[in-house]
Amino acid sequence: MRVVGTVGLPGSGKGELAAVARKAEIPVVTMGDVIRQACRDRGRDPSTDHGEVAKALREEDGPAAIAERSLPMIRDAMAETDTDTVVVDGLRSMVEVEAFREAFGEAFLIVSIEAPFDLRAERLADRGRDTSDSNLEALRARDERELGFGMGEVMDAADVRIDNTDSLEAFRTRVRELLLESTVGSEPTTESPAETDTTQ
Repeated sequence: MRVVGTVGLPGSGKGELAAVARKAEIPVVTMGDVIRQACRDRGRDPSTDHGEVAKALREEDGPAAIAERSLPMIRDAMAETDTDTVVVDGLRSMVEVEAFREAFGEAFLIVSIEAPFDLRAERLADRGRDTSDSNLEALRARDERELGFGMGEVMDAADVRIDNTDSLEAFRTRVRELLLESTVGSEPTTESPAETDTTQ
C-alpha cells in the first residue's frame, strides 16, 4: 500500500498529476472534496462558502480535521480498486501530514511539485486567467496565504520533489513512473524538470 500526498503552489502542476493518476486508474482523493461534502452537509454552497466551511471544520475539530475526514475516503478508494496506490491531492500543513503518517506510517509519501512564480503565472494565464498586475498580486497573495497555512514546511519535508519547468509530456512521464513504482526509497529526491499547465 502507498498513499501519495501532493503539495504545490497554484499553477505548479498538482491537477495534472491527479489527471495522470486517474488515467492510470489510480484513485485520487482531494482535500477539497472533503470540504465540498461538508458544505453540502451544512446546506452551504461549495462555490462561495468553501473557505468559510474549511475554517469552521478546523475550529470545531482541530487543525487536522480535513485530513482526518479524508481517511475513510482513502481507505474506501483502496478497497474498491485493484491498485495499491492512492493519491491525496492538496496537502497544506504539517498537522495534516502527521495525521496521514499516523494513519499510514511509512506507506505515506509526500511529493512536492515546484515551479517559479513567473512560470506558474504564465500557466494560469494560458488557462484563460488575466495576467494583469492586479491578478499577479492576487496570485502572490494566494501564495502567501497557502504558505501561511504551513505549505512551505510540507514542501521542505517532501520525500520526492519534481522541478516542473520543462515539457508537459516529460512531466506526465515522470508522474507515471513515480505512481507506478513498486517501491520508493526513503531519501528525498529531486526529479528532472517538467512543465504542466494544469493545477489544483
